[in-house]
Amino acid sequence: MKKRNLKLYLIASIALSILSCETTNEFNDSNSQAKANSTVIDVTHHDGKPFNTGKNTNSITGKYVSNPGGGVMMQAFYWDVPAGGTWWDTVSSKVTEWSNAGIGSIWLPPVSKAQNGPFSMGYDPTDYFDFGNYNQNGTIETRFGSKTELVNLITKAHAENIQVYADMVLNHNSGGQLESNPFTGTQTYTNFTGVASGKFPRSSADFYKNSYANNDEGAFGGFPDLSHVTPNVQNWLWLRSDGVGKYYKNTMKFDGWRFDYVKGFGPWVIKDWNANVGGFSVGEYWDSNVNTLEWWANNANSSVFDFACYYKMNDAFDGNNLNILNDDMMWKRNPYKAVTFVTNHDTDEISKKALAYAYILTHEGYPTIFYKDYEEWLNKSKLNNLIWIHNNKATGTTSILYTDNDEYIARRNGYNGNPGLVVYINNSSSWQERWVPTNWANAQIKDFTGNSTWLPTTQGDKWVKIQCPPNSYSVWSINM
Repeated sequence: MKKRNLKLYLIASIALSILSCETTNEFNDSNSQAKANSTVIDVTHHDGKPFNTGKNTNSITGKYVSNPGGGVMMQAFYWDVPAGGTWWDTVSSKVTEWSNAGIGSIWLPPVSKAQNGPFSMGYDPTDYFDFGNYNQNGTIETRFGSKTELVNLITKAHAENIQVYADMVLNHNSGGQLESNPFTGTQTYTNFTGVASGKFPRSSADFYKNSYANNDEGAFGGFPDLSHVTPNVQNWLWLRSDGVGKYYKNTMKFDGWRFDYVKGFGPWVIKDWNANVGGFSVGEYWDSNVNTLEWWANNANSSVFDFACYYKMNDAFDGNNLNILNDDMMWKRNPYKAVTFVTNHDTDEISKKALAYAYILTHEGYPTIFYKDYEEWLNKSKLNNLIWIHNNKATGTTSILYTDNDEYIARRNGYNGNPGLVVYINNSSSWQERWVPTNWANAQIKDFTGNSTWLPTTQGDKWVKIQCPPNSYSVWSINM
C-alpha cells in the first residue's frame, strides 16, 4: 500500500472510531438518562390471575373457555337494531366468526316481551316469560325474533365456546293494565295479572308505593317501579325454582346477567339474585365516581361497568392529555369486578376509539367490544389482533412506565409462565421512541401489532428502546 493511501486509510479509521464512540456515548447517555428519570408505578397488587367469569368449562360442550388473558365480551346489539324479528338469526350467523376471533361471551338485549311489542328494544318489560312465543302487545315475536330462534342462538353460541349473558331489567315494568290503586288513591298501570305466560302476576301491591314502603333508590321514566322488598317479587325474581332467574339460567341456559339501571334499587337485590341464581353478573351503575362503583360492586357481590375508566379515556385521548390515564379507575381498585368498554348502546363519546381499544384490551378487567365498532365502524382485522393480544399476552399485574400529554407506556407483568407485554400508546402526530424497563433480560422482543418492524433485544438489566407510530399503538413481548 502506498504511503498516501495508508495515510487516508488511517484518517478514515480514526474518523469512524470517533463517530462510533460518539454514537455509543449518545446511546448510553439516552439510556442512562431514561433510567435516571424512570418512575415505575405498580398499579395493581395481586397474584396475577386473570379475570374469571365464574365458568371455566362449557356445561354443554365441556370445552375449555378460559384463556391466559381472561376473555373478551361482545355487546351483540346496538340501539334500534333492525326490527322484524331477524336479530337473533343475525347474531347466530356471526358467533362462529366471533369465537374464531377470540370472543368468549355475548351480551344480548332484553329477551322478553315489552310494551312496545315488535318495536321495543326490551327495556320496557311486560312479561318476563314471553320470549316471542305469545300473542300480546301486538305481536308474537319480539323485535329480535321468536323463542325458538333465541334458543337456537344460545345453543349455537355454546357449541362455539361462547357464553351468553341476558340483559335483565328489574327496576321497572311497563304495559300493565289500568287499575284502582289503594296505595296512591289513583288509577295506575300496575295490573300485570293477565300476562300471557301466566307467570309472575303483579298488581299495585308489587310496585311503589305499597304496604312495605313508599319508594326505593330510584324510579325511571315514569314506569311503575318494581318493589323488591315485596315477597311476591322476590319469589318470582330469584327464589322460586320456576321463577325468572332460575328459569333463565336452568331452562333457557343463560350463563350470566347484565343488570340494567341498578341505581334504581339497592345493591342487596343483585346480591340476593347472585346468591340464589348464580352466573356471571355485571351491573350498569352509570357513575364516574370510582368510590361509588367500588361500593356498589362490593355490596352487590357483582362486577360493574367501569364508567370511571370510560370517562378518563375520553378525557385523555380526546383531550390530548394521556397523564389522565394515571387517575383512579375501577379496574385499578379491583380488576376482578371491572368490566371495561369504549362505547355501548347508550353512550358513544370517545372519538379516538382505536387507542381506547388498545388500552382496554391490554389492561386488566373484562373488556367489551361494541357490535357497531366491530362489524361496521372500525378495522376488524386490527380489533381481532388486539383481541388475540389480550387473550394470549395481557397477563399479570399492571405497572405504568411512562406518561406525558402524548405518550402512555404500561407493562403487564406476566402470570404462570406467560411473559406479559409492554403497551405503548402514542397520541401525537409523529413517531416516538422510549427506553423502558421490561420483564425480560437478554431477550429479543417484537411488536405483536405489526405497527413497528423493530426486533430489539433487551439488555441484561431488562431495559430496551421501543417505538410507536403516530396516533397509534404498539404492543411488545418476547418474540416467540
